[in-house]
Amino acid sequence: MTSIGKACHELRVTDKTKTWRLFYLLEPDAIVILEVTEKKTPQTPRATIDTCKKRYKSYEDHKKSRKN
Repeated sequence: MTSIGKACHELRVTDKTKTWRLFYLLEPDAIVILEVTEKKTPQTPRATIDTCKKRYKSYEDHKKSRKN
């Protein structure tokens, strides 16, 4: 999902009664789960995208601080 950030993806999982959206970031040494929500609408809610962007930025900031 480029609307969140580079290397971000969405996985949809359907169980017996619900469909879930799992947003994640693939890194060479990690899989970072950004958010898991129930799919209720065809379009991803703005609040979910904003939460994912915030967590993505937090992870990127953490990565940069570890390199310094």
